[in-house]
Amino acid sequence: MATTSLITQPSAMDRFTSKLRDYYTLTKPEVNLLILMSTSTGYYLASRGNFRVAGLVNTLLGTVLVASGTATLNQWMERVWDGQMRRTATRPLPSGRLAAREALLFGILLSVTGGLYLALAVNALSALLAISTVLSYLLVYTPLKRKTPLCTLLGAFPGAMPTLIGWAGASAHIDRQAWFLFAVLFLWQFPHFLAIALMYRDDYDRAGYRMLPHFDRDSRFTLAEIVGFTLILVITTMLPVVGRGGPVYLTAMALAGAFLLYHVARLAKSTSKVLASRVVHASVIYLPVILGIMIASKALR
Repeated sequence: MATTSLITQPSAMDRFTSKLRDYYTLTKPEVNLLILMSTSTGYYLASRGNFRVAGLVNTLLGTVLVASGTATLNQWMERVWDGQMRRTATRPLPSGRLAAREALLFGILLSVTGGLYLALAVNALSALLAISTVLSYLLVYTPLKRKTPLCTLLGAFPGAMPTLIGWAGASAHIDRQAWFLFAVLFLWQFPHFLAIALMYRDDYDRAGYRMLPHFDRDSRFTLAEIVGFTLILVITTMLPVVGRGGPVYLTAMALAGAFLLYHVARLAKSTSKVLASRVVHASVIYLPVILGIMIASKALR
C-alpha cells in the first residue's frame, strides 16, 4: 500500500511544473502570438532610418507582459461564468487548479510590470496606450459581455491597440498611417469573434453572456455583419495609405481577401458550426498574411 501511495502521489517537481503550466495558460499564449505580430508590424512600418532591433524587443516585451496580465485578470473576473461553459470549464481558475488570489496577484504584477517597462525602456506614449488597453478591456469590454452584444464593437478598440503600441514604440507619435493599421485590426476582429460567438452560442447563453442579439435567433443579422465587416476589411487593406499601393501589393491583398471572403461566403449560406470554425481558422491565417504583405511592401521599396 505504501508503494502504491508513493506511485500515485505527484512529486513536488510535478506539482511545481503543473502550476507553472497553469500560470502560462492564464496568459493566453495563442492570443499573444497574434498581438506580437500586430505590434511588430506597427513598429516596423513606423520605423525610419536604421531599424532598431533593441527597440523592437523592448516594445514586444512590455506589450506581451501587459497583454498577459490583461488576459489573466480577465479570467479572474470571469472565473465563475467560465465554469459554466464547456469550452472554458477546464481553465486553471474554474477547475480549481489555481486560487483566485494567485491569479489576481499574477495579473496585476504582469500588467504593472509591462506598463512600467514600456515607460522606462521605450517611451511614455507606448506605456499610456498599453495602460489604456488594460483599463478599457477590463472595465468596459469584460463587464459588457454580460449586458449587450455591443461588447464586440467596444472590445475591438483595445483589441486593435497593439498596432498603435508598436507604432508609438518606434516613433513616439501616432499619424494617419498608424490609424489605418489600427482600422485593419479593428475590422478583422468582427468576422473572427462573431464566428466564434456562432460556434459557442449555446455555451455563451448558458453562462449569461450576450455576445449575440436575442432577436437574431436564426443568425441572419450576425451573418450579415460578418459579410459586411469582411468586405470593408478587404477594401481597407487595399487602400494605398496602408501599403503605398502598387500592383503587386494590391494583387497580394486581393488574393488574401478572396481567401477570407470564400470562407465567409460559405458561412453566409449556413449556420453550420463547422463553417463558422473554418472562418475563425481562415481569419487567423489571413491576419499574419496581410501584415506580412504590408511589411514586405515597405521592405521592397
